[in-house]
Amino acid sequence: MAAQFGRRLRRGATTTAVAAAAVAALTASQGPGSPLVASEGDQSNQPTAGSAPSGDGAASGNSPYFTDLPPLNTPNKPGTSVNLPVTGSAESGIPASVLAAYKKAQQTIAGSDAACRLPWQLLAAIGKVESGQARGGRVDAQGTTFSPILGPALNGQGFALIKDTDNGAYDGDSTHDRAVGPMQFIPSTWATWGTDGNADGRKDPNNIYDAALSAGLYLCAGSRDLALAADLDRAVLSYNHSDEYLRTVRTWFAYYNRGTHEVPDGTGVLPVDTSTGTHRDTGSGTPHTTPSPSPTPTPTPTPAPKPPAKPSPTPTDPSSPATPTPTPTPSPVLAAVQNAGTGELTATAGDAFAERIKVRAKSNLGTPLAKVSVTFTVVGDTDAAFAGAKSTVTLATGADGTVTAPVLTAGEKTGEFTVRATATGTKLPAVSYAATVTARQADAIARTGTEELTAVAGQTFADVTAEATYKGAAADRVSVTATMITDGDEPVENDKGPYFTDDEGNPVRTFVFTTDADGKLTLPKIYADGAAGTYKLRLTTEGGATVVIELTVEAPPAAS
Repeated sequence: MAAQFGRRLRRGATTTAVAAAAVAALTASQGPGSPLVASEGDQSNQPTAGSAPSGDGAASGNSPYFTDLPPLNTPNKPGTSVNLPVTGSAESGIPASVLAAYKKAQQTIAGSDAACRLPWQLLAAIGKVESGQARGGRVDAQGTTFSPILGPALNGQGFALIKDTDNGAYDGDSTHDRAVGPMQFIPSTWATWGTDGNADGRKDPNNIYDAALSAGLYLCAGSRDLALAADLDRAVLSYNHSDEYLRTVRTWFAYYNRGTHEVPDGTGVLPVDTSTGTHRDTGSGTPHTTPSPSPTPTPTPTPAPKPPAKPSPTPTDPSSPATPTPTPTPSPVLAAVQNAGTGELTATAGDAFAERIKVRAKSNLGTPLAKVSVTFTVVGDTDAAFAGAKSTVTLATGADGTVTAPVLTAGEKTGEFTVRATATGTKLPAVSYAATVTARQADAIARTGTEELTAVAGQTFADVTAEATYKGAAADRVSVTATMITDGDEPVENDKGPYFTDDEGNPVRTFVFTTDADGKLTLPKIYADGAAGTYKLRLTTEGGATVVIELTVEAPPAAS
């Protein structure tokens, strides 16, 4: 996956044997349970030994990478603490900005995808193999390389054939793609996975903070748990589909787990091509001659891998060189959250919504994604809430990619509001659901009591009581409007006859009341007024039920 900073190490029986011995020695120094390949029966994304990878299913397009192995003497003795020592061998030193970027990426992903359990040492191992830790840490204060790190043109001549996908925007090549930056992403992969890791508002593959976080997210794709050896192997193979690459990264991973130390930026050890005595550090593919290799690093001679192509986490459409090995399936990544069939959200005040909000998380491949964190939020002027009076709830999708929100209960405020479902911690568009709370209703209302309501002008009527029901049950807290009406086919409010009084004692002939918990209602005092005769009082409930009650005003007795 890494850029080729000079001539590839020549493969031969001697270097292969030495490298094999180094791998064996380091593997032997590891604890048990760390296989280099996935267990039998789970061979997804595993390349066939000795086969030529296709390059269109890996993050770096399977471009060349450094094959140097760490020294056989590890930074710490087996069993000691893996905390960073103050000093150590030159090979165990990691430039300060580069080391900070790896640790920041681990911390960020632990907060958004704790189940992945990404170790920063894995990023360090890949960064070492890909670019020699950003060419020995040659980065500015923001973590951006002083000059671009570019791999060779992926033109199908010894590498994968990947035609230009970015019009040269990232790699300066408008004919073929090249792997770019400290973590050697091909442009089409960066377009999908590129992330702003240092909050400067840019996604730059040549910035170690952006590149490290993007690489971490890519390795965690597909619900991987990198604490499991098989998942870790699959993640590394998805980055570069090569057995040699996996073994090289695994060896550095084990080495860095033994201990590392921080060195100043620009002073990191660069891999040496033992066939030429040159450091591969220019990023242009042109080596420059240096004095005889320093005795301090003394990297162990290692074999060069087969000329693999670099990975791309998303499917691309490059012309793949003829190969008997099938193209590996790209790892899925979250692309959208969608409505999973939620029906109309309507409830009466105080009742639970019968419909539950359901969301589905989908990948860039159109497949459902599990373990995606989804946050449901109630928005608007409402007192509706999820169980426990919560306005915000976060849940994870299941194996089918869906998640259902808790029961939503309407409050007493009527009207419309919104519930939004978002993929937690992402900028993907939210899914919005319109919800409506309707007023409590009654489908029947009747006066209670049978005595005639008669009063002499200037006096008051006996109390008027009524009862409202809904589907045969008491309609509690239902709004009821009482209106003195005229006769006729289309009655209106009567401006004469009996009346109520408002808080200031002024006559009013329309009043709004609310039934109690038993659906019952007692109207305030009604005053007899006007000429003797029969008047009408109409009660109308929320829901349209009505009853008309007659009020008789009698003339006062004649004076004796």
